[in-house]
Amino acid sequence: MRILFLGDVMGRTGRTAITERLPGLRADWRLDAVVVNGENASSGRGLNAKQAKAIFDAGADVVTLGDHAFDQKDMMQAIEHDPRILRPINFAKSAPGKGWRVFDIAGRKMLVAQVLGQVFMSRTYDDPFSAIEPVLKAHPLGRAVQATLVDVHCEATSEKMAMGHFCDGRASVVVGTHTHIPTADACILPKGTAFQADAGMCGDYDSVIGMEKTEPMRRFITGMTRDRFEPASGEATLCGLFVETDDATGLAREVVQVRQGGRLSQCGPE
Repeated sequence: MRILFLGDVMGRTGRTAITERLPGLRADWRLDAVVVNGENASSGRGLNAKQAKAIFDAGADVVTLGDHAFDQKDMMQAIEHDPRILRPINFAKSAPGKGWRVFDIAGRKMLVAQVLGQVFMSRTYDDPFSAIEPVLKAHPLGRAVQATLVDVHCEATSEKMAMGHFCDGRASVVVGTHTHIPTADACILPKGTAFQADAGMCGDYDSVIGMEKTEPMRRFITGMTRDRFEPASGEATLCGLFVETDDATGLAREVVQVRQGGRLSQCGPE
């Protein structure tokens, strides 16, 4: 399978980049599956149902969320009605929606799951390793499913790397989200799982992790708050990870970082 994962969609500029660029990338790169983390699409705080529809209409097959999953209240209902939207698996069991599903995509079965990290996060969540273990065990790669993607929504790169090694050989892709800065560690782990600690955001990089610079800089320099954070509005760079898997094993045979448009150096699959 040819899989594209795109990192946190940040505000209007990120949504615009998705709707304008993703259809062309899907055709040009002959993508079988597209997974998008949409948890900052609504002014940096969550995702609403209308915005989710626009991301799906642009070519996404699955949208993952994160710690801001339900900041937009209509997502409480939308996630129950649209199985293509996933929240973290280690939220409270009473939370709406699901944290993993098996999808029929391009004639193959693909497991997509999301876990939320514990290190430096603002709330207490269940252990992500214990949460993902039974899902991986019940869906062996290359047998029950032809591909597995795990979105690790974490603050700490160490926790993301640990999850990558924990899933190595049992997932096609383990990719981090949440910190909005693409890491330079895209690789195939020893047992065949593609990994990147953070895919980066789909947003304006003339910013402070996607937010207009003035207020974050004021808070760093003076320690005082004056205004709300607002998403930066310049041209977005679509950041993510391209992975090609082997249908027989489900393991990765190619991994390429993706940066398209905006200010960052450009890269993607040939």
